[in-house]
Amino acid sequence: MKKLLYIILCSTLIHASLPQGIEDIIASYPIDKRSLSIDIHDLHSGLNVGSHNTHAIMTPASVVKVLTTYAALLHLGYDYRWSTLFYYTGTINNGTLYGDLIVKPYGDPNLKHESIQAIAMQIKSKGINAIRGNIIIDRSFFNIGNQDTSGFDERPYIPYNAMPDSMMFNERVTTLNITPHRGKVKVETDFKDDSFKIINNAKVVYGSCRGSRAWPKIEINKEYEKPLIIVSGTISNRCPTREIKRVITKPYKSFFYALKEALQSVGVTNQSGLQLLTKPQNAKPLFIYKSRTLEQSVAIINKESNNVMARQLMLTLGAYIYNRPSTLYKGRQAIETILAKHGIDLTSQCHIDNGCGLSRTSKLRALDLSRVLISAYSRYGQRWLNTLSIAGVDGTTKRRFKRSLIKNRGWFKTGTIKGVKNIVGYVRGKSGNLYSVVILVNCKKARYRAKMQNEIIEWLVKNY
Repeated sequence: MKKLLYIILCSTLIHASLPQGIEDIIASYPIDKRSLSIDIHDLHSGLNVGSHNTHAIMTPASVVKVLTTYAALLHLGYDYRWSTLFYYTGTINNGTLYGDLIVKPYGDPNLKHESIQAIAMQIKSKGINAIRGNIIIDRSFFNIGNQDTSGFDERPYIPYNAMPDSMMFNERVTTLNITPHRGKVKVETDFKDDSFKIINNAKVVYGSCRGSRAWPKIEINKEYEKPLIIVSGTISNRCPTREIKRVITKPYKSFFYALKEALQSVGVTNQSGLQLLTKPQNAKPLFIYKSRTLEQSVAIINKESNNVMARQLMLTLGAYIYNRPSTLYKGRQAIETILAKHGIDLTSQCHIDNGCGLSRTSKLRALDLSRVLISAYSRYGQRWLNTLSIAGVDGTTKRRFKRSLIKNRGWFKTGTIKGVKNIVGYVRGKSGNLYSVVILVNCKKARYRAKMQNEIIEWLVKNY
């Protein structure tokens, strides 16, 4: 397998034209071929099936996540788990903690409301029934500022714009459950979070759950210390509960309020306030909370194209390779260093930016993406394939290939931002051989880009 990998990696340096069938497909679309990069390899024979414009510097969008996730698996391993450490100061006497509870997070992107009950139970299991001090959160693992959203586009509060934090919680997202109930509109959250305020001006109306009656309007005002969520508009009495997710508040504040509520629910009384400080030198260990495995996290990142989890992962690598606190620069350098160690050198023109692809400055070549795909399959095989979106089955290609012959025989990562439509991954041809596929389209005016990509992949399956 290593010898085959060497042959394939070397073959990517040799110019190869596209098969006539693929040329014909491209010619049927009004697209400038200079805006297109394609690279296809047979992973069994080592042959380059076809390539075009593979050295062009392109905007990768979310397909850059294959670099982030592969680098993480190489350095941390499939079984790696993030840790969130809990400490205390003072003493525990007769069930009461006379001191502070300290939380030291290490960037776990999986920490959610569902995790909090288990954490509260662990605190109680340490013989604590009451806390007389504060809850201190040490966010020093990352050094990335305090920005809530990336502001990448005109929808700053949509979850894909969420920014990272060492104390990540619920992926920085607040869920509003909006229900018409007995002539009124109920607006509820998963737990009592006092870090923002809801103003409910929405009204229930009669009629079908369509048009202006289907969804209430959400406005977010962050001019105040406590952000305001203003719910307005109308919702039909026939509508089910509407679940709306927005980036509203700080994840460490949401974590604090969720933890306080969970502690109360398991019988740990507290009037604790929140303090953001580094862990005191005299803090004593209480317990360690472990996340799901990296393998599970990578599958979420690649299948669902989860941006904030990819950002967290890149920053985690930065801390491991270049020491804490991690920064964006350290994270980028960490990915490049890990890949270079395994024979994948990125040129100076390439730029990973934030590791998730929500970027206009991120740049890669089809050649680089092919090398990552080839190396990842050579090293991890089917286990790596299963972290990608399975065509027509799950993730971002579930609908795209639902009624296609590609269903269940393709494993892909997609990437889309305005003017960019990319797909990379693997497909199994009629011969049974597996092919790595990179199709990058960076063209604002091109229509039906996904349709063209689908036709190319289907042609490959039919003819190889």
